[in-house]
Amino acid sequence: MDAFNHHISRAAEAAKANEYLYQVLDIGQAMLQSGGEVSRVEDSIRRLCAAFGAERADVFTITSSIVVTIYAHHFGAVTQTRRITGTQYDLHRLELLNQLSRRICAQHLTPEETGRALAAIQAAPQYSFGTQLFTYALISASFTIFFGGSSLDALAAGAIGIVLKYLDRIIRQTEANAFLSALLCSCLGGLLAGLAVRSGLGENADMISIGNIMLLIPGIPMTNSLRDMFSGNTISGLMRFIEAVLLALVIACGFALVAGLL
Repeated sequence: MDAFNHHISRAAEAAKANEYLYQVLDIGQAMLQSGGEVSRVEDSIRRLCAAFGAERADVFTITSSIVVTIYAHHFGAVTQTRRITGTQYDLHRLELLNQLSRRICAQHLTPEETGRALAAIQAAPQYSFGTQLFTYALISASFTIFFGGSSLDALAAGAIGIVLKYLDRIIRQTEANAFLSALLCSCLGGLLAGLAVRSGLGENADMISIGNIMLLIPGIPMTNSLRDMFSGNTISGLMRFIEAVLLALVIACGFALVAGLL
């Protein structure tokens, strides 16, 4: 009877550990999708598992997957895997997730409290679409002037930046992959830059295109890939580095293709 009760108790603890681990993976997934580097995600997951009572936590994270195995004497070993798809870089959300992780470790929040806090972060409003349009226009125009374009080129680049943001929003709704999105945006950007010059709305298609290219450059993935490699996560770093390089090549090919046709 004691052995049976021990087995029941262990099964109940294992079920509770599975519930805890599922929430920890929710936080890790949100951090990775928001632009967190692999080393940050792995360290946060290990600390969260320890805060929930795990004696050991083995975490393996790459850009597309998180695998976690935790162990404690009272529930045994528990393993969960999470497939990561899609990214939406949001450094403010990443900071909120970091704060939540520290709060969980310091205050040992219950699963219910953790779930409510995570839901509040995910429901937090982002920049409005109008603000995003203004930002795209400002970035395009600013880089055009920075690289030597005229004020007329800057105005054309800003207008094209707004069009590219609309296109990006439409593509995201279809859940197309990042390479297709980059190719379509770069082709449209190059086409509109050429048309702007031909119609007299711009003076130099190259300067206009440079301003629009800066909207598409994968700066965060490239930076995170180097940080991952320097911190010892070579596989994840190489994967991100190769993805960023391929994305940059796709962007360059899109603009070059349209420039050749015009």
